[in-house]
Amino acid sequence: MTDTEVLHVGIADAKIAASPQHLRTAGLGSCVGVVVYDRQTKLAGMAHVMLPDSSLAMQTQMNRNKYADTAMDDLIANLLRLGASKVRFKAKMAGGAQMFSFMSSDEKMRIGPRNIEAVERKLLEYRIPIESKDVGGSNGRTIEFDTDTCALKVKTVNKEEAII
Repeated sequence: MTDTEVLHVGIADAKIAASPQHLRTAGLGSCVGVVVYDRQTKLAGMAHVMLPDSSLAMQTQMNRNKYADTAMDDLIANLLRLGASKVRFKAKMAGGAQMFSFMSSDEKMRIGPRNIEAVERKLLEYRIPIESKDVGGSNGRTIEFDTDTCALKVKTVNKEEAII
């Protein structure tokens, strides 16, 4: 039996972990779970983003972890503050499903694909390579990242578990 501590990342939440801790988030439908990590220091951060862009915020006091642009900025800044190196960052991501199948020409209804695009755009902006991803489709996911091995376990509804 292992005593690995698992840090749970809620919806519109982000956390940082160090080896041997794990990071886990559940309920990824159209949301995207993104992990940025430094294999050498074994530091990792996970964000569970709900929406692509903070310009969608209707409130002056917004949750920065809810939006891909602000959550990614904060996650990377916090990893750097703890001693991770920007040049060693890699990323893995999962989620971004299109949970409701209906035909719509309304771009706003494509939340999952827009979340994927927003996270990828932010990673490109920071020049962080995406090592692997399991995105799209129409099923929900739960993910767990092992800071020691840098493996991301993906449990997808109605599918076999995958390690990416």
